[in-house]
Formats: sequence, C-alpha cells, structure tokens
Amino acid sequence: MVQGPTGGGRGRLSRRGLLRVGGGVAFAGVSVAALKLPFFDVAAAKVNPAECRATDVSATDKKLIVSNWPAYIDPRKKATSTVSVFQDRTGISVDYTDDVNDNAEFFAKVKNQMGACQSINRDLIVMTDWMAARMIGLGWIQPLDATAVPNLHRNLIEPLRNRQWDKDRTYSAPWQAGLTGIAYNAAKVPEVRSFEELLTRDDLKGRMTLLSEMRDTMAFMLRVVGADPDEFTEDEWGQAIERLRQVVASGQVRSFTGNEYIQDLAAGNIVACEAWSGDVIQAQFDNPDIKFVTPEEGLSLWADNMMVPNLAKHQANAEKWIDYYYEPEVAAKLAAWVNYICPVEGAKAEMEKIDPSLVDNKLIFPDNEDLATAFDFMPLSDAQSQQYEGEFNDVIAG
Repeated sequence: MVQGPTGGGRGRLSRRGLLRVGGGVAFAGVSVAALKLPFFDVAAAKVNPAECRATDVSATDKKLIVSNWPAYIDPRKKATSTVSVFQDRTGISVDYTDDVNDNAEFFAKVKNQMGACQSINRDLIVMTDWMAARMIGLGWIQPLDATAVPNLHRNLIEPLRNRQWDKDRTYSAPWQAGLTGIAYNAAKVPEVRSFEELLTRDDLKGRMTLLSEMRDTMAFMLRVVGADPDEFTEDEWGQAIERLRQVVASGQVRSFTGNEYIQDLAAGNIVACEAWSGDVIQAQFDNPDIKFVTPEEGLSLWADNMMVPNLAKHQANAEKWIDYYYEPEVAAKLAAWVNYICPVEGAKAEMEKIDPSLVDNKLIFPDNEDLATAFDFMPLSDAQSQQYEGEFNDVIAG
C-alpha cells in the first residue's frame, strides 16, 4: 500500500485498473468473435437535451448523486476529506458511487434509458474524453450554467481548453487528466526514447507491451506513420493499422494490456511498455527504476470529465460540486491522493502546503512546455468507431 499524504492507504488498483474489452482489455490469442463488445450491441438513440430535462429541485432537496471511477478520490469518510468539507460547506448530502469500471460497460448500462429520454438516477457522471464526446454528440448531457461554475472557466489549465468535441467546456469539466507515453525499467534496458524504438528495438522484442485501448495505441501508431491523431484520413488510418499488424506479426509485442503492465514492468517480466502517467507515479514509490518518458512522437493527453446527464434532478448541486473542485486548494488535496494530472491552475502553489514532494512532479503538474507536443484523438462518428475498434481488435487478437 502506498501511503497517501492524508495518511490513509491508497490501493494499488488505479483509476484505469478495471478496464476491459470494448475500451478495455483484450489479449493476444483471444478470438474477437468470442468477445462481448457492449459499445456496439445496440444502436444508440439521439435525443435533444433541451427536451429531455427534469425540474431541478436542488434548492429544496440538498442531495447529489455522483458516479465516478474506483480509487479516484481521497478517503471520503475522513472529516477533513474533500467530500466531507463540501458537504459541511454546502449542506448537500453526497451519494458517491465508484461504479464506472469501464467507459463501454457504463455506456451499455445506461444506453437504453438515455436513448429513450429516461432517468439514470444520477446527477453527475465521469467519462473519458472519447465517451464524453459520444454522449454529448448523442444529446444525452445537459449544458452547464457557465455563471454557476466560474472556477472551471477561470482555473482550467490551458492544455485542456478548446477540445474539439466541447470547445467552450459547455458540457464537461475535467476531473483529472493523464498522459500516455512510454515507461521502461532502467535496471534492465537503456532508455527507450521513441515509440518507433519501442516497436523495433531488438532488445525489447517479446519484452514490451502496448495498451489495449484503441485510441491510446493507435494515436501513437498514427504518429509513427507521420499522421496527426487530431485529424487524420482513412488512408492514414489504414497505414497505421497495417504498421501495427506488421509489428504484432514480428513478435515484438508480448501482449496488449490494461494497467497490469505496471506489475510486469516492476517485476522485470517486461522491460518497456506504453504506459499511463498515473500508474508510473504509483510504481515509482516502490521501484525508482521505473521511468516515464515523453516519446519523440509526443504525448497523448486525455481527461476524465464530469458531466450532468439528462433528467438529473440536482444540476445546481452538481455545478456547486464542479465549482468546488476547481478551487486550487481543493484540487491540490485531490491531486495529492490520486496522483494524476491536476486540471486546475493554481493547485501547484497550494500543493506546497500539502505535500511539497509532489510540487515538482511533472506527471502531476506538467508545464506548457512539457505539453507542447501533446495530442488528442479526433472525435469519431459511430460508424468510424465501430470500424476502427473492429480492425484494432482483429489485430491485437492475433
């Protein structure tokens, strides 16, 4: 157990630890035909959020129902926790559930209700960029009152502004963010400087892993073939997926994984991998030989986003929650526990008071120079998502 700065024990299972197929984990040698892909089971129905609203009872019903990922908040029962302070300050009782184990799984759980303009009995949900974009595109998310979340618009860090799918953050507010790059075990191999090296170096053959989330791995494959993940063509996609097919056929890749790669890296079962920044920070507490590298191709920057679903009955309370977590002191307290990128400007200065050892950690507080080469994955239509996920799963299944 890593001891968090608040004194409690933080589990080894990170926010990304429960990812599964369809935005989750698939392994080489598994037949795609045998896999259940909930993302594509049933065509989703688009609705008009302006016509799918509930009466907001926040003024008289001081409640808030939140669905988030596991291990993604400081211990809630402590009197000084961020949740406890929010409840004391606002008088709002928070029903907080860590039931978002996987983007696609959560989508499958709520799609019938949301597509039919029915309540999912939640006031706030947290989805990764690509799923947030899809839900917003389907009209399942309510716009935020910008005047109710001034801290969001004042304090959101610049690299997370102007996302293609929600340019003005009308519908979404990043909860935490992360980077996808390269990790390696410095006790086993020399530094791995680029994704191209990861795919070709002889000393890494059969001893490296890639991520099973399509957008993570294919963003880098697009960079390797000279394309821009933020805006690419069908031909460029074809070149990138063919390059991945060749790499897999060569035996370079040991497997495609969720975040279990970090245990294999620390144990020496693999020596390098595509990796998420938050996992690496946690691993470094126990093994300083684990290093995170900004590949020469750049970094993939992603976020998990707070959003208000249609028919939420406590939107004003949800907006108070969002605004509260964009106070720098609160954001720093949260970041000190979860160890992902803090999306709030000013939190770094507040971290001096909480845990000075984290202030200069660029995996929590990267500067604009660090993120100058960061890229996103362009929003996809449902048809594109189905095609690309299918082609990717065909390749990684071997």
